[in-house]
Amino acid sequence: MSKLTGKVAVVTGASKGIGAAIAKALAAEGASVVVNYASSKAGADAVVASIVNSNGRAVAVAGDVSKSADANGIIDAAIETFGRLDILVNNSGVYEFAPLEDITEEQFHKHFNVNVLGLLLTTQAAAKHLGEGASIINIGSIVSRVTPPGSAVYTASKGAVDAITGVLARELGSRQIRVNSVNPGMVVTEGTIGAGFIGSDFDTDTVAQTPLGRLGQPGDIASVAVFLASDDARWMTGETLLAGGGLR
Repeated sequence: MSKLTGKVAVVTGASKGIGAAIAKALAAEGASVVVNYASSKAGADAVVASIVNSNGRAVAVAGDVSKSADANGIIDAAIETFGRLDILVNNSGVYEFAPLEDITEEQFHKHFNVNVLGLLLTTQAAAKHLGEGASIINIGSIVSRVTPPGSAVYTASKGAVDAITGVLARELGSRQIRVNSVNPGMVVTEGTIGAGFIGSDFDTDTVAQTPLGRLGQPGDIASVAVFLASDDARWMTGETLLAGGGLR
């Protein structure tokens, strides 16, 4: 039997990149998956098709996690479609680097609305349905430890994810709900390519400082998420796992 047979998962921001890889990996281990997307319906539909073509179960659900009604709607879709909820992966996120002099109110609120408020609203909605043995997995970032120049707002939002993970682990522990975080290093995705990170000096410097000598791939993060979602991690909560090839 696969590790997640009979489980139901919601993965936010799962139309591409790390979220898509996590959704596929959870499905490959037997979970039924709600593939959430904010704007890329085509991407989410492609992820669902990939899962279904591999004999898995999945559905695409639109929703902006930074809006309470949408966050509740994403979770409700899981209950209505699959009858339960066991795993929540808070993957939705935005990132824009800017030096101190270029930081704007708009940029600040954009990051905190999605990366922090969205995580809280979706978890709040999910907690009403999660039972004993459930797993919440927050996708943070290694920037909260590495603190690269020009990332003050993004790093602040991911530092908040680290802190929230610890708080919610304590709040939900009495219900036997586990809350952990995976903090990736730089991963090759559509987003990092589009933002110009891949092939840049930042890319070169990051690889040079990474003991394993390469950038991450989405599957590198997905396998950690599967571990945290499964009973293999049943004695782990409040943990922040760095998945960055040894970068510190």
